[in-house]
Amino acid sequence: MQEHQEFADSKASLSKTLKEVIAGIEGSSVTLRELMNAVGEQGLLVLCAVASLPFLIPVSIPGVSTVFGFAIILISLAITFNRLPWLPRKILDRRLDTQKLVPALEKGVSIVSRLDAYLKPRMSSLVEGAAANRVNGLAIALAGVLLMFPLGLIPFSNTLPGVAVLLLATGMIQRDGLVVLAGYAFNVITLVYFGVLGFMAFSAGQGLAAFFS
Repeated sequence: MQEHQEFADSKASLSKTLKEVIAGIEGSSVTLRELMNAVGEQGLLVLCAVASLPFLIPVSIPGVSTVFGFAIILISLAITFNRLPWLPRKILDRRLDTQKLVPALEKGVSIVSRLDAYLKPRMSSLVEGAAANRVNGLAIALAGVLLMFPLGLIPFSNTLPGVAVLLLATGMIQRDGLVVLAGYAFNVITLVYFGVLGFMAFSAGQGLAAFFS
């Protein structure tokens, strides 16, 4: 869809909103399309926050990294360009096991609930206006790309960008520029962490090459 979209902030606590979305998940499986219908067209940032929850805890759920990571990228680009998102049917309708997904979401919400007391409108220049929305949307997209790196077995490789998505989306929803800034910091930390992993892998490869030569 190419309709112009406004992104309103929420007066309700994020954890309460997320709990309501999770409580509405029924059946043995759920699709991203069903989650999008649950949050509504004004809930793009909420959906990004929901999609980040499984990555806050050390759990592996088949298909979640691909579906949620890809969704975060496309939704964040929709936020960047102030449009409703387009998502491929393969991503929208892929079924995810609720027995594994819902407990992960609930544990993620328990972490988010600890943020509620600290969230408040501040540093408005980072969260108000079209320019801020575009830059913040691109930051969420970057975190989504980092989420999709094939490093799921490496500690914190999903958690760090997952936290970045959550903080950026939460800060935009609650108009809290300090939390948005923390989201940027986690993006930087993730890039540094991946850079260190890449350097270690390269050094190990060089060492093995030298050993066998």
